[in-house]
Parts: sequence; C-alpha cells; structure tokens
Amino acid sequence: MTCRTATGAEHATVTTSTEPAAAAPPAPRWPLPRGLIVLLALAAMVVVIAGLRAFAEILGPVFLALMLTVAVHPLTNRLHRAGAPRWAAVTVSLLSVFVIVLGLAASLALSIAQLATLLPSYQDRFAGLVQDLVAWLGGLGVGADQVRTALGRVDFSAVAGMLAEALLGLAGAFSNLVFILAVLLFMGLDAASFPARMRAVGWARPDVAAAFSSFARGTRSYLVVSTVFGLIVAVFDGIALWWMGIPLAVLWGLLAFITNYIPNIGFVIGLVPPALLALLEGGPRLMLLVIVVYIVINFVIQSVIQPKFVGDAVDMSLTLTFLSLVIWAWIIGPLGALLAIPLTLLTKALLLDIDPHTRWMTSLVTMGAPEAPDDDPRPTPPPRRGFPYAKPVEGNRSTG
Repeated sequence: MTCRTATGAEHATVTTSTEPAAAAPPAPRWPLPRGLIVLLALAAMVVVIAGLRAFAEILGPVFLALMLTVAVHPLTNRLHRAGAPRWAAVTVSLLSVFVIVLGLAASLALSIAQLATLLPSYQDRFAGLVQDLVAWLGGLGVGADQVRTALGRVDFSAVAGMLAEALLGLAGAFSNLVFILAVLLFMGLDAASFPARMRAVGWARPDVAAAFSSFARGTRSYLVVSTVFGLIVAVFDGIALWWMGIPLAVLWGLLAFITNYIPNIGFVIGLVPPALLALLEGGPRLMLLVIVVYIVINFVIQSVIQPKFVGDAVDMSLTLTFLSLVIWAWIIGPLGALLAIPLTLLTKALLLDIDPHTRWMTSLVTMGAPEAPDDDPRPTPPPRRGFPYAKPVEGNRSTG
C-alpha cells in the first residue's frame, strides 16, 4: 500500500507492506516437567535392571553369543566376496567360533582339574609358612598366642578355595555350553542376511542403521585390540612363570588372556592365583618376584600401550569404563565383567546414538569433548531477560 502526504511543495511517499511478518517458531514445550521425566526414566531403569538380574542366567550366554557373532561376521563377508557360497562362508565362520569356545572351555576344565590334583601336595608347606610367620611376628614383639589365635581362622582349605573360586568364576561363563553353542548357531545363520536387512533399515531409519553399525564397528575393534594384547600378555606371563618354576604356567597364561577382557581390574584378577601358588611353592620371595614381573609386563602393555588403542576403538571415558565393569558384573555376573565394554556400547547405541535428540549426550561419556567448528552458523543466543542477573548493570547517570 502506498500513501502520499503533502506539506507545501514537498511530497513524501511512504510504502507499507501488507504481508504479515514471519512468526518465530514456537519454543518446544515439554508435556511433563523435566524433573518428573528424569524420575520416570530412573524408575524405568531400575525396573529394567531388576529384570536383567532376574534373567541373568539366560541373558549372559545370549550376550556372549551376540558378541561372538558380531566379531566373526566380517569373516563371512570376506569369504563370500572371495567367491565362496554364502552357506560355505557361514559354515566356516560358525566352525571357527565353535573351535574357539570349545577350546577355551576345555582348557579351563583341564587346568582346573590339574590344579585340584596339585593343591593337596602343598598342605605341609602351608603349615610351615604359618610357623615361619608366627616366629617372625614373635621376633617383633607380638605374642605367639595372639598370632596363633589370629591365624587359626586361616587354613589351607581357605587358600585352596580362593584359588579354585578364581578359576571357577571364569569357567562359569562356559557352564551352559550347550545353550551358548545353540544360540551361536541360530545367530550365525541369521547373520548371513543381516547386511541386506540393515540396508532396508537404512532406507527407512538411517539413524537406527547408523547406531547399530557404530556398535558393531566399536565392538569388533575392541575385541580385536583386546585379543591381540591379551595374547601378547599371555605369552610373556606364561614364559616368565615357566622360567621362575611356577607350576601350571600355561593355565596362568590362559587366565591372563581371559582377564585381559576385564577392564581396569583384570590384571589383578589374573595375578592373584599365580602369586598365591608362588607363595606355596617358594615362599614370600618367589611371590614378590611374580608380583614384580606381572607389574612390569602388564603395566607396559596394558596400562601404557593398550589404552591408547582401546580408547581409539571405543572412545569411552575412564569413569564410564570402570562403572560399566561394576554394573554389568553385578547384573549378569562373571560374563558381565568380560563383556562390560561391548554391553556398554550396545546400551549407548540403543539409548543415545539411535535418537538425534539424545545424541548430544555422547559427548558426556567419551574420552574428550568435541571441538566446536570455527564457522558455526548458529547465532549467539541473546541474554535471558527474565532474570535480573542477565541484565547488564548500568551506572548512575547524571542529568545536567
């Protein structure tokens, strides 16, 4: 619309637009208060954790079979791309997994049987160690009666039970071996058509496909890194124990390999049984030598070299890594400790990566905060005028 006004000989033309101004998008409104949403989410998490604990005996083998299927799936694709029929590639992959699982279970069972046969021969040596400890404390001025009373509760059966429990806890991961192999068989057969299914999901839900692909890549990378470094640690530990004359050096090397999958405290779990056996075999000096050798080998490999590769593979903060170990071991048991990192990656994919509105929370659980781009097109938000501290403080003005 154009309006003309005249004042004397001067004319001014004012042009106004009848088009309505673009309205700002309405601010998103939460249907419930955010505090209530957080409380409901925590309540749902408690219910889910209680359900997982109730079905831990079933979920543990299922999770183990899932991780093994994810780990061996690239072998199926490579064999198929090399010209092998799909059924042949799946068969070779399944046989490979079966050989690994059966080999570990058989090795642990045989080693535990050898340990059970060997331990009774150390009963007299244990009694001698107790007498030496009583004499040493007596030389320090501690009463012999008090020492005997304190050590009366510690007998050889307690030490032997500690060694046995350390191995039986890990062997319990393979206790339901038939069920694990059955789940592996069906998952391996279903995994043959999984790439085509993921492509179909990617067309309809690209965020879901990206989340599961990220979980699979992170899990495979973590398993590869942990397996390689676990083999290195097992070889060095086994050779060192054999050189020091510790019985069952192969068993303790296998234990070091398995406990390498347990983050943060796996080294300690793998150290306790050979250190106690060294105490029974050669006394405190041999036990201290075993501890020193383990600390040197595992500190260099597991604490200096391996975390760099694991961090690049999974990109998880140290706090989250430790908490995942505690939580999953409490929920599922020994298998939860072995699969703590892959299970956390699966939980992260299902709860955070799968939804663009929650993906920003991944920055809170990764190793480092993402850097903001220099050319960020988003404008700086204005100060919130509803709060007094958001307003600039103006000085007193004097009027002339």
